[in-house]
Amino acid sequence: MILIALGFVAGAWLLQQQAALPSLYWMPFILVPICFVAFLHYRKATPYIQHPFMMLTAMLIGFCYANFFAAERLKDALPKTWEQKSVEVIGVVATMPEVDARGERFHFHVEQVLTHDAKVPSNVALRYYQQHAWHQTSLVDDASMTLREGHFKVGERWQLTVRLKRPHANANPDGHDFEAWAFANNVRAAGTVRRKSGMQKLSDFVWRPKYMVEYCRAQVGQRISQVLSGQPYAGVVRGLVVGDDSQITRKDWDVYLATGTNHLMSISGLHITMLAGLAFSVVGFCWRRYPRLVMLLPTRQAATIGGALVALLYACLAGLSIPTQRTLYMLMTFAVMLLLSRRIPMSRVLAVALMVVVLLDPWAVIAPGFWLSFSAVAVITYASVNRLRIQHWLVTAIQTQWAVTLGLLPLLIVMFGQASIVSPVANAVAIPVISLLVVPLAILGALTPFDFILDTSQQVLEWCMVILNWLASAPFATWQQATPATWTFALAVIGVLCLLLPRGIPQRWLGFLLMLPMMVIEQPKLAQGEMKVTVLDVGQGLSTVVQTANHVMVYDTGQRYSQTSDAASQVVLPFLQRHGIQQIDALVLSHDDNDHNGGAATLLAVMPIQWLSSSYAMPDIQQKTFRCTAGQQWQWDGVYFQVLHPSPDSHQQEGIKDNNRSCVIKIISQHGTLLLTGDIEEEVEHTLLKTQRYQLISDVMVAPHHGSKTSSTDSFVQAVGAKHVIFTVGYLNRFKHPHPKVVSRYLTTGAEIYQSDKHGAITLHFSVEKPLTVTKARLANKKYWHDEYL
Repeated sequence: MILIALGFVAGAWLLQQQAALPSLYWMPFILVPICFVAFLHYRKATPYIQHPFMMLTAMLIGFCYANFFAAERLKDALPKTWEQKSVEVIGVVATMPEVDARGERFHFHVEQVLTHDAKVPSNVALRYYQQHAWHQTSLVDDASMTLREGHFKVGERWQLTVRLKRPHANANPDGHDFEAWAFANNVRAAGTVRRKSGMQKLSDFVWRPKYMVEYCRAQVGQRISQVLSGQPYAGVVRGLVVGDDSQITRKDWDVYLATGTNHLMSISGLHITMLAGLAFSVVGFCWRRYPRLVMLLPTRQAATIGGALVALLYACLAGLSIPTQRTLYMLMTFAVMLLLSRRIPMSRVLAVALMVVVLLDPWAVIAPGFWLSFSAVAVITYASVNRLRIQHWLVTAIQTQWAVTLGLLPLLIVMFGQASIVSPVANAVAIPVISLLVVPLAILGALTPFDFILDTSQQVLEWCMVILNWLASAPFATWQQATPATWTFALAVIGVLCLLLPRGIPQRWLGFLLMLPMMVIEQPKLAQGEMKVTVLDVGQGLSTVVQTANHVMVYDTGQRYSQTSDAASQVVLPFLQRHGIQQIDALVLSHDDNDHNGGAATLLAVMPIQWLSSSYAMPDIQQKTFRCTAGQQWQWDGVYFQVLHPSPDSHQQEGIKDNNRSCVIKIISQHGTLLLTGDIEEEVEHTLLKTQRYQLISDVMVAPHHGSKTSSTDSFVQAVGAKHVIFTVGYLNRFKHPHPKVVSRYLTTGAEIYQSDKHGAITLHFSVEKPLTVTKARLANKKYWHDEYL
């Protein structure tokens, strides 16, 4: 059974790695290996012959199973011809709306499409913006951090005019794949509600089980927000009870990440499991006190049913999100095994649960939480085998925490590029406090009219946060490193198994030695004179990371999306961390525009920065600061940097547009040159042609002003003569960048065109072996759910 389950899961995982779905017509051929395995079983072949063929057959079945469901889901898509077009639909608000400073977000189940010939997926994600900008009118009261009532409520049927896009996200090396998340959650389009086209509520509530559950969640969430109005961790309590973590502040998330407790701060598998275990103990304790009940149903079976029901209710309260469903499926599998009253090895039960989860959700295998959850259970099981006597509960708790921390370390480093060093201590405090005190009290207070219970849960959480904040402030709180090589990860896994053996000093030393390569061996460094440039995909904005052998420059930081989110926190910082970059030598902010400097505050607050250069004054900056001025130059590791614009006297001149103050920098290596132009427009281009025509000549250029028609004049394009031109633009952006005439000018010169919306991040490697290697992130990590662009 174990081999069959592992083979099935491996097959489903293999399917999710494909760049394109195989044809379904070859699926009947899977009967051949199935018949062969049956023949081997009939002839009573030895296990050494049967088992490999059984696992291979299970892998083929898992592959075909996932392939079938993926093909069906791909059919429910928004046609490209209907993107960004107004479509009138009737449907139901399917999820509890998430209210933020800019408006509301919710899932909408489309029941009917009124626009002639339009095709819309059945499940879409909609955004409703307030009439005014988020910094003027907000649904969040900043003084008290209280949620105001939104416009939409779950279960309401509306007739809306919407504009939709196919799921599309920034594509960066080792970055988060939002399109994978959307596909796994069956969100097949996203867009906005057109306020001016009219909105009409058709029904106050549609009586269906899913909407009834969501309505209850909304009522519970609203009660928590009202009772805990103004409290510092009201958002965390709301997340723990109803799974809505949108109100948790960025500062708090940073603390949870640094202490390795982020899995505790919204409804997680651990909380569901702990509550189910608590219910199991309480029901068992009460049940065995009544002999008649025991005669009717054995205590263990009654306790199992009680625990399963509590897990189901709590999962419903969480909105039955995909991670919650995975935990629920796993617990139900364990419950069925207990109800069968059969002594089944834990490894086999875990294998069955693994297979059940993938059967019900073939996309579970692409979620980090899936592997972390099952790995944690497997590690605990492995570490607890062969114990000859029952140990003290405190010793068992310490050993379990040690096993989980050590066992998940390789996975955490590979998946996230970091691990919390203080995690064992933080989790030892936070797990019992939050799972056994805060969560039960919060649920009890939310479901009863006694406000003091909710206040108590918030107060306990506040006390716990004092310890977590102290641990997070430690200079050694987090270990960060570049993504390790595959062979070092394999050695580390073997090392973990050696370390978790119950006895034996020699194998533990061997385990430490096997883990060392993953922790200490770094990725190959650039040679003297080489450089690596990554033009990140930050949507409609710009951020470029330039690496030499021993130095790093970041040119612009992308835009600020909202009060709590920006490109630096979502794209730039994760990229730097995954590549082992712990210090920025120079941060250049080309000019004062949100899509170029919107993430600067985040980067300045988190990363050590040696010096900063910009074309505008930046008060209250602790870092060493320079005004970006033509004539400045420096050299790093055989790579030369020259500032070509703005001129020294322009800083004192008024009336110059911010775009025309952009820092223009030329980077020269032994193997190629790069020109960074910011948002300069035609006027500056003519000036540069007069004063520095020959310095403009470059192999690669990031196009001025995202390909706007106000830039990239014919004479400038011809003078630069770049063979590779990069446009940093957002998908279907409202500015229509890049302008077709501008693209045509570059194509006329024979340049190869790259667009961040189509190709993702562009990595340029100027090296000795090959003068220039260009990598497109979207093509390098292509999956079948990603769109293809011409």
